[in-house]
Amino acid sequence: MFHLRYFIAVAEELNFSAAARRLHMATSPLSQRIRDLERELDHRLFERDTRRVTLTPAGEALLPIARDVLEQINSIPWRLREVSRPGRITMFVGIPPGVHPRLSGLVDTLAERVSKRCELLRWPGSSRALVIGVREDRLPLALARLPVSDPALDQLPVMSERLAAVVPADQFAGRDSVALADLADLSLIVAPKEISAAYVDQLDREMFELGIKKRIKLTDTGYAGIAQIVSSGMAFYFSILDPDSPMHRYAMENTKVLPFTDFEPRLETVLIWRRDRACGGDLDELIEAAREVFADPVHV
Repeated sequence: MFHLRYFIAVAEELNFSAAARRLHMATSPLSQRIRDLERELDHRLFERDTRRVTLTPAGEALLPIARDVLEQINSIPWRLREVSRPGRITMFVGIPPGVHPRLSGLVDTLAERVSKRCELLRWPGSSRALVIGVREDRLPLALARLPVSDPALDQLPVMSERLAAVVPADQFAGRDSVALADLADLSLIVAPKEISAAYVDQLDREMFELGIKKRIKLTDTGYAGIAQIVSSGMAFYFSILDPDSPMHRYAMENTKVLPFTDFEPRLETVLIWRRDRACGGDLDELIEAAREVFADPVHV
């Protein structure tokens, strides 16, 4: 089972270092485990060179099989709970940083709606960690930022938020918007992996293709540290445009949030759960209630 988990991580990341970070292990033992699996199966699963990692035909064939096997293994705890559960149980919904108050209110509504069946509590974490937590059956539900591409997970759109540029205020005094060309002399801040989500990587690629080439890569800091770099005048970052967003609490004196005139990025949030737990599984009633509560996704 561990070898299949290692294989899936590398197959999804297509990068041994990224997969090792995801698995909380070093790269060298991960490479050795993959070689062990290849010897056991008598098939080469990855093509590796100094620039990239790709799946072989055997690796592509194994990936859906491995996912199916681990889905069955991961379903054992909730299937046992279903057999012996008490009348009212406790469940957790994963909450990423910076959830908008309107979305937070809908989570409260969902908790009230299902209160007779279960106590729904919040579990904080990064979007990346929450997706893994749902996939590995440590969380029944989570709010997550798109993109989420795991085929074992179902998702329900719950919120769409317009993104804007966080820029040095003194350099954009009197401005109520910004164009991409205005940012050419600034660097885009690349946040640490621990606090960034997949959508940040996607924005990074989009900005590079649109001509924003310079980067400042940060480590071991949070959103407050990012705001300090912006306030110094060297760089810009992304934040939610809506002033009610909790992300605005990280603003500093010499920063301001401006909408783009020629770029329309949005942050899309979905509610995710394991598909097998909602198709005749233990989450049927909870998901049905969630579909009613989040029937009209919030747009700001």
